[in-house]
Amino acid sequence: MTTRIACLGDSLTRAQFSVDYLDLLRRRHPPGDVQLARFGVNGDFAYNLLQRLDAVVTNPPDVITVLIGTNDARASLAGYPVEQAIKRKQLPDRPSAGWFQQCLGAVVARLRAETDATIGLLSLPVLGQQLDTAAAQASQAYSRIIAEVAAANEVAYLPLHERQIEELRRTDPPLISYREVTPAAVVGVLAQRAVLRRSLDTISRRRGLVLTTDHIHQNSRGATLIAEVIDDGLLPQST
Repeated sequence: MTTRIACLGDSLTRAQFSVDYLDLLRRRHPPGDVQLARFGVNGDFAYNLLQRLDAVVTNPPDVITVLIGTNDARASLAGYPVEQAIKRKQLPDRPSAGWFQQCLGAVVARLRAETDATIGLLSLPVLGQQLDTAAAQASQAYSRIIAEVAAANEVAYLPLHERQIEELRRTDPPLISYREVTPAAVVGVLAQRAVLRRSLDTISRRRGLVLTTDHIHQNSRGATLIAEVIDDGLLPQST
């Protein structure tokens, strides 16, 4: 029997700038065992995800994964272009931890009310790879909010952030300062892929990054951890 899975999120789920964790998840199962639907939009905040749930609940899947909040966490950091994001993503409020919790709670409430799916909320990938920085601490703080929302709504909490912290501590990565991703940096990655034929993993390795290509978007190592926590938390029948 095929398990239908809807994966909700932002650019990490859209997978234009990240290694595709949906593809990695699919490969972990025999052909036909899982059917994956992608609901990822670049740059989305939790508020944006809340506005586009019609497409999910119209044809409810068996399992729903939610990986959202990276942009909400980034917006709390000095140097993030908040005003541009508000305009670009048509946000009615300024991003904050409290608003993120409210929006994520509303996402889960609607999914619970209008589907019978098993729901899993993933904590956030680590921002950057220095755990004592403001970026990493922001992703940890927002991950705690996700855990609180999962507990309050009695849905599964999938500890991606914790798994990535373990991986970073195990590998003892180079001390590279977190840098906010700019449009020019995104274009640079696309150019390296299109012109120089470099893979995301090659770009990541050349920059000395362990889990990401640019401190935010995932390389194969980071994306594999996403697939693993989904499998471990929601799909125990996986091989």
